Amino acid sequence: MPQNLLTVDSLSKSYPLPGGGRHQAAENVTFTVGKGGSIGIVGESGSGKTTVARMLVGLARQDSGTVTVEGRPREARTPRKRAARLARAREIQMVFQDPYLSLDPRLTSAQCLRTALHLHGRDETLAAGLLDQVGLGTREAGARPRELSGGQRQRLAIARALAVDPQVLVLDEAVAALDVSIQAQILQLLGEIRRDIGVALVFVSHDLAVVQHITDEVLVMRRGKAVEQGPTPQVLSAPKDPYTTRLLASVPREGWNPSDATALT
Repeated sequence: MPQNLLTVDSLSKSYPLPGGGRHQAAENVTFTVGKGGSIGIVGESGSGKTTVARMLVGLARQDSGTVTVEGRPREARTPRKRAARLARAREIQMVFQDPYLSLDPRLTSAQCLRTALHLHGRDETLAAGLLDQVGLGTREAGARPRELSGGQRQRLAIARALAVDPQVLVLDEAVAALDVSIQAQILQLLGEIRRDIGVALVFVSHDLAVVQHITDEVLVMRRGKAVEQGPTPQVLSAPKDPYTTRLLASVPREGWNPSDATALT
């Protein structure tokens, strides 16, 4: 088995501009993640981090570069055959910032999970265990998305992603809209999941404090390019790139003075 579960090599994506020319959203982004490992992709809005996440899961097609899972290349085009599409989905799953938009409002939590399990040929009775794994009980199992809190909906979205039995879980600002106390609960849950089942995490966030608690490696992006990457403690405690330094200076903390954070642009 290859040492790296997920390998991203020179991933690039550009979009046409209304007045002509192209906007380079991501350029030559490269990183690896091992089984049970985690990497944080951080940067301000417009840095390209979400574009990278969308390319990983197949919601955006890269212009160049490759994504491989356990040495198997993921084609830029979504496969036409159903079996190939399902196999592709089992490689990488994504959890979005707003889970409400990705949940079927007609289905209860238990129905949502049973549907995902059935689609991928798994035992539907696993739904109860998945709900328990993410801390949702009997009441939440019978509730529809509108009847759940934001934190409960995010737990359900994670459970649904896990129902597919993915190798990689991509989380795009998955705790950004939650209260700090709920954020801590979700981060603890994610840490337990990757330890228990070996799923790899790609955590996309603008919040360096969150990244510090959930990732082993961090990749800092600015204007579509990776400006710094390495072990999370090393990058966040002794950054080498001035942009990373300014990002860290912009994080509110005890004794923080806003004037210490210069413009990021």
